[in-house]
Amino acid sequence: MGIPKFYRWLSERYPLLNQKVTATEGPPEIDNLYLDMNGIIHNCTHANQREVKLGEDDMMLRIFDYIDKLIQIIKPQKLLFMAIDGCAPRAKMNQQRSRRFKSAKEAEE
Repeated sequence: MGIPKFYRWLSERYPLLNQKVTATEGPPEIDNLYLDMNGIIHNCTHANQREVKLGEDDMMLRIFDYIDKLIQIIKPQKLLFMAIDGCAPRAKMNQQRSRRFKSAKEAEE
């Protein structure tokens, strides 16, 4: 869910924050790289819904490969900070589950 309008505020205040970076061009020199691991973990473990369920080792390898790729492209000079905030509180899980059921029901109709 995040903080409402936080990304927009950051982007407006620091326009160089949001740049397209490719492996061939490379980014400008970056001192610190901060990663929100929750998004990375989710995308690496649920990337393809048609795929057979991944084992824990495969999930970890995907996560490590993705982080390695980011580090190779961005090359942080001083700091790599990986933040994981744990699982959501029960109330948030219930709210998300309720929204999923509601949207699935609406899709059927």
